[in-house]
Amino acid sequence: MIDLHNLTIVKARKSLDSGEFTAVELAQTYLDSIKEKNGEIFAYLEVFDDVLEQAKRADEMIKSGKIRTMTGIPVAIKDNMLIEGKESTSASKILKGHIGTYDATVIAKLKSDGAVFLGRTNMDEFAMGSSTETSAYGKTKNPRDTARVPGGSSGGSAAAVASDMALAALGSDTGGSIRQPAAFCGIVGMKPSYGAVSRFGLMAMASSLDQIGPFTKTVEDAELVFEAIRGCDPMDSTTIPENIVPKISAGKKIKIGIPRDFLSMKGLDPRVLENFEETIKKLEGKGYEIIDVSLPYMKYSLATYYIIMPAEVSSNLARFDGIRFGLSVQGSDVSDSYKKTRAQGFGEEVRRRILLGAYVLSAGYADAYYRNALKARKLIRKDFERIFKEVDLIATPTTPSPAFKLGEKMNDPLQMYLADIFTVPANMAELPAISVPCGTVNEEGKELPLGLHLIAPYFDEDVMFKTGRDIS
Repeated sequence: MIDLHNLTIVKARKSLDSGEFTAVELAQTYLDSIKEKNGEIFAYLEVFDDVLEQAKRADEMIKSGKIRTMTGIPVAIKDNMLIEGKESTSASKILKGHIGTYDATVIAKLKSDGAVFLGRTNMDEFAMGSSTETSAYGKTKNPRDTARVPGGSSGGSAAAVASDMALAALGSDTGGSIRQPAAFCGIVGMKPSYGAVSRFGLMAMASSLDQIGPFTKTVEDAELVFEAIRGCDPMDSTTIPENIVPKISAGKKIKIGIPRDFLSMKGLDPRVLENFEETIKKLEGKGYEIIDVSLPYMKYSLATYYIIMPAEVSSNLARFDGIRFGLSVQGSDVSDSYKKTRAQGFGEEVRRRILLGAYVLSAGYADAYYRNALKARKLIRKDFERIFKEVDLIATPTTPSPAFKLGEKMNDPLQMYLADIFTVPANMAELPAISVPCGTVNEEGKELPLGLHLIAPYFDEDVMFKTGRDIS
């Protein structure tokens, strides 16, 4: 019997290579777990029918000595990444039945390594949401408390790993969509530097903010998945060769900056702040230097994000018109078909963000909103550039509260958006960030996980992983 609860990629690699169990046996154990749990949690939209065939190929690679880090490792994939021959819908009605005609670069990399794809996971429609409640196909539940959300938009991937229905998973992060659900579900979630991982084959939400990253149980595992999917890609002009980016190497004593003024925000659960202070003290006891810092423009990140992101959403989702691919609802003419297709195919949150984006880009308002937001984004980046001359990392809580209940914030979009207040700055500044489990709080008899959030300098993931390992 394979102990999935305590299994990590590192442990699985050793067991697969030593012959303790085969990739087929490991895959079957995960399929059994999915069969048992997915009906309640709904992490997966689809479990692939060729999982065991993939695992057999992985076993052949292992026997022939062609072993890579991810060979035979069962992985779940967020439903906005293309896999050739598989359905990819971004959890939207408008793409129901859409079959990928090619592999996303991250999928191609994992395929070449012999990873086993278990299935595609549920998500907020087109990655728009913080709770995985806007999916057109149903809500995912938090494995730690099924009355609560798993976070979003990558909630299905987070729930799959947290409930032992996958050993690792890929998600996409536009404003915290990997790190926030990782914190809510009590696992590790990592967003790479913008340009470190190819976005080719990822359905775009906001192109200047999106990044693909891993969900795992440990920081060490997150680093392994990141190394497997990273790299410059000729199909994505925003990817950057690692060797041209100078790293800010941390000294013997890593300095962690705490933006105290940002932690005084309204709505921050006192228990979250208490847990954060305790975790920081533990790091200090391990030899880290803790320094209070000021990032005056950081507080404008969320407002800036909710101008830039909808603007890019409005542009990116214009391609879904009922003419080229996806849902097509016939109208009296082309314009009418276009309107009816989008009205029936998109959910409420997607329509809200498209409208907001079209508004901030419209004549007479682009200068007042969109262009000013771009200027604010530059100031946010400069804030981080300045402070990273003094410290090696920035630390905050990952979320202002533990996981909230299903339906609690669906009718209050502004409160839902505030769930990303600590995670958005890293996306605005294109920086790598990670959420690491750092304890729990008891609520209604349930132990709800909390996460510590670390932001590192551009392309300096190493210092982030090193510190993360000291937390977990």
